[in-house]
Amino acid sequence: MTPPDGRTSRGWAGGLIAGGALASVAGVLGIAYVRHLVAARKRVGAVTRHVMESRCGAVEYAAHGAGESVLVSHGIFQGCDGGLLSVRDLLPDRRIIVPSRFGYLGSVMPAEPSVAAQSDVFAELLDHLGHHEVDVIGISAGTSAAVQFTLRHPRRVRHLIILSGNFPGSRTARIPPRWARWFYSDHALWPLKAFAHPTFLRLLGVPPGFPRSADERRVAEEISESIFPVAWRRRGAVFDAYVADPEIGTYDLEAIEAPTLIVHAADDPLASYDAARDAASRIPGARLLGLDSGGHLLLGQRDRVKEVIADFVESRPG
Repeated sequence: MTPPDGRTSRGWAGGLIAGGALASVAGVLGIAYVRHLVAARKRVGAVTRHVMESRCGAVEYAAHGAGESVLVSHGIFQGCDGGLLSVRDLLPDRRIIVPSRFGYLGSVMPAEPSVAAQSDVFAELLDHLGHHEVDVIGISAGTSAAVQFTLRHPRRVRHLIILSGNFPGSRTARIPPRWARWFYSDHALWPLKAFAHPTFLRLLGVPPGFPRSADERRVAEEISESIFPVAWRRRGAVFDAYVADPEIGTYDLEAIEAPTLIVHAADDPLASYDAARDAASRIPGARLLGLDSGGHLLLGQRDRVKEVIADFVESRPG
């Protein structure tokens, strides 16, 4: 074998150095990725969760606070943990009950899942907890289940509140392309969060120019962290995007009997404000709280939303 000349030796050396550098970077990134997922699992583990056996299988839920009960239908990529986080500062004087919907965290994904079945499991959970009548909050992709529960179990709903809702006509109510499922994973979303954070926040519905304050940054960061581990939420998120969200277009909104409040920001880059306004016009007696800014997470508007919700739930139906 002919010994390498100087140029070849330098080429080999350069290749080895470059390969070593790439391996080092990959190792550092791999460690950061694993550490982030370990921390995410610990955060979920710190939430007190309970399990009920329903007719569909195991249903996980979390509950917090005291007072009259509020059932929360959480948003996409959340679960009982993210649902609690989303409303904890909005209803401080209420008992918040948040089931993880089908396919999220410890809740079953039935062999034949449907939004109707999910709404009936909500009713089972309330029976299990001894609550006949509750206020209901639907958040984003949780709109379909909240509306379906209100339609199927009208006597159990004191008030219906929809925050940044998915309504007919919104692009969130369209079936995504098949390739979009690839993004429903930790290995797709973690790099975005770690290295393209502004883009990641846009995916969560944070509009340009936000967050503008320390409090807004806190809310945005807490919500963005709460979607991990994505693997523990993927089946539910896929069901939401490809089944539950588009199904909202088939619902008879005019048949909703419960007093309804819809809260939506005009600059929400995910769920359409126009669709929310149209839905409010279809639901008998519905009130629309339209906000000039705040995006999907209602950043900078939460004190206002808290006040309006407090007044709304204190009103008595009829």
